[in-house]
Amino acid sequence: MPDETPADDTSELTATRAKLEATEQELNNYKLKLADFDNARKRMLRDAEIDRKYAVEPLARDLLAALDNLDRALDAAKRAGDTGPLVTGVSATAGQFLDALKRHGITRIACEPGTVFDTNLHQAVMQQPDTKFEPGQVVQVLQHGFMLHDRVLRPVSVIVAS
Repeated sequence: MPDETPADDTSELTATRAKLEATEQELNNYKLKLADFDNARKRMLRDAEIDRKYAVEPLARDLLAALDNLDRALDAAKRAGDTGPLVTGVSATAGQFLDALKRHGITRIACEPGTVFDTNLHQAVMQQPDTKFEPGQVVQVLQHGFMLHDRVLRPVSVIVAS
């Protein structure tokens, strides 16, 4: 190749470097797009799992009202001193409700009088002075609360000692 001059070699080298840089830039863009796609796929899978995990929430909220009514009926029967078959049936039905909810990850939040008030789990409906309990402790549970897996589905409605 005696006809080639150094100027031709330089221009060919410059053109090759430009092509190499363009190819490297395309490769970097491809890697970025691939990473974005992979992140979007992972996010979509995570969101789908969360949607599946909490899909029963609307139905559970609706069923809690019926369970509350069963609890009220049981409380009224206990206050009246009734222990007959109707009370037994209502109690068994409430138990079935709780078992069905538990199978779907819904559990009752444990709260008894004397429990320390927790804003994450409890909703204070009112405060009242009380000599049996320290300020900030639950005096009375008005409505049971429930968790759906690790989320509060409904907080416990309570009266708090002041």
